[in-house]
Amino acid sequence: MLRDLRPLFSYMRRYRWGYALGFLCVICTNAIWVLFPKVLQAAIDGLDAGVTRSRILSFAGLLVAISVVKGVFLYSQRWILIGISREIEFDLRNDLFRKLETQDTGFYRKYRTGDIMARMTNDLNAVRMLLGPALMYSANTIFFTIGALYFLLRISPLLTLVAWAPMPLASILIQYFGRRIHDRFEKIQESFSEISSQAQENYSGARLVRAFAREETQISQFEHLNIRYIARAQHLVQLMGMLWPTLEFILGIAMVITLMVGGRLVIHHQITAGEFVAFNTYMILLIWPIIAVGWVVNLFQRGTASVKRIHELLLAMPQIDDAKADTAMAEDFRVRGEIEFRDLSFSYDERPVLRNISIHIPAGSSLAVVGPTGSGKSTFVNLLTRMYEAPPGTLFLDGRAVNEYPLAVLRRNIGMVPQETFLFSETIRENLAFGQPDAASGEVLLAAEAAHIRHEFEEFPLGLETIVGERGLTLSGGQKQRSAIARALLKKPAILILDDALSSVDTFTEERILSGLHAYSARATTILISHRVSTVRTADQIAVLDQGRIVELGTHDQLLGLNGYYASLYQKQQLEEELTVVA
Repeated sequence: MLRDLRPLFSYMRRYRWGYALGFLCVICTNAIWVLFPKVLQAAIDGLDAGVTRSRILSFAGLLVAISVVKGVFLYSQRWILIGISREIEFDLRNDLFRKLETQDTGFYRKYRTGDIMARMTNDLNAVRMLLGPALMYSANTIFFTIGALYFLLRISPLLTLVAWAPMPLASILIQYFGRRIHDRFEKIQESFSEISSQAQENYSGARLVRAFAREETQISQFEHLNIRYIARAQHLVQLMGMLWPTLEFILGIAMVITLMVGGRLVIHHQITAGEFVAFNTYMILLIWPIIAVGWVVNLFQRGTASVKRIHELLLAMPQIDDAKADTAMAEDFRVRGEIEFRDLSFSYDERPVLRNISIHIPAGSSLAVVGPTGSGKSTFVNLLTRMYEAPPGTLFLDGRAVNEYPLAVLRRNIGMVPQETFLFSETIRENLAFGQPDAASGEVLLAAEAAHIRHEFEEFPLGLETIVGERGLTLSGGQKQRSAIARALLKKPAILILDDALSSVDTFTEERILSGLHAYSARATTILISHRVSTVRTADQIAVLDQGRIVELGTHDQLLGLNGYYASLYQKQQLEEELTVVA
């Protein structure tokens, strides 16, 4: 058991004095409560000396005092130990979130969002129950049983031996059921993760599900997962349903033996009537602790299964870190923006994506990247932001290897507008100021104006205080893209990356945005990825990627002269524009 709890030792160590005080309260609780049957024994045996009002009141007062003191210590132990379990749950949840925030993209390809959410909620709750109620009830059972056993042996070793004869069978049953509870709870948690993932994906893709009229199919799939979850949960309930009645049956046998053998000992004057009552009272008081063992076993098996799942996340080390970074670099370090790829090749899971990429991008200049779908354009910029790790000696920023910059410094210098625009369910202001939370309202408005979105926001009834809904649900595709551009511009980055960030706006709006970008961030090194020639034609350099290679490189006029992919793309889009005008 201790081996299973080892991942939690560092958290428990933080609250060692709290645990010490809590377990001291546990000892005091049981040290007081174990005297209750002894007082009954003294009261009953004292009847031989005569019944008086004062004697009855004194014993009654003593029983009440024991109950009150026990109640105080019981409250204290629950407040302390269960409170500590909440504190550790708080620490674990923060550490898990911090760990998840530092993970690289590969981690999120391995773990589904729903699975992570299940571990952050259901599994954490199981661990809390393990560190709070399970430990507390275990300690109470151990200490009370030790105390009761001591007094039982003092009353009659023979009766104690006979009454406890069935107990080894209870221990065997607990071990037998405990292993199976652990295995079944692991399967339950796996099913819960599947349900969480299914639900999360359907909630996020609700509009897509409705658009393709797949509601009934998705409901059917969810129902299938839910049926499997319920079936596994019922298997666990069956085990628990067998464990508790079995323990009660064993205790019932012990009580029958106590009455039969104990009554005979009273008749033969080997024990007194008071001792017989005290013995039976101890056995009755032991019923709940021993029955609670079944519940505690359930909590321990659930908790240890969840500890394993949580520890798996805590052990996951990001593949991209600051191991080679210059940690002495100031957090506000500003790069110039000179970028160089030197014969860079990159693969996903041994599948080549970029091949022998060599290009120099002077600081403050602009590079446009075009090419067919799947040619490696997004990977090209994701390597620069270290979403993926470039091979050593192939990617440099201001003459230094990109991995020599701490991640926080590197990404603080880069303004990224990804293909998939993501907005938080917050106000427009909070979304635009996500990278610069201290930005003044005037700065936010200037960035919005540069992205050609300010006037639209100002027309909303609440202006910048408008809640955009989950993932920017209340905004159009073009508005979301321009919001993302404004968010990147507000950082005033040294390097600005637009990954197909103008695909949802018309060409007229595109021209105004590009004009605003040039005025707002003229000194930034800019990388544009687009399928539109109108977007990239003014760039200082244009690189054409095809099957992971740079097949054409030059200015707009130079590439037209090559009569290759770029010229073909330009002619095609010119023809489309002419046809649009004619129509």
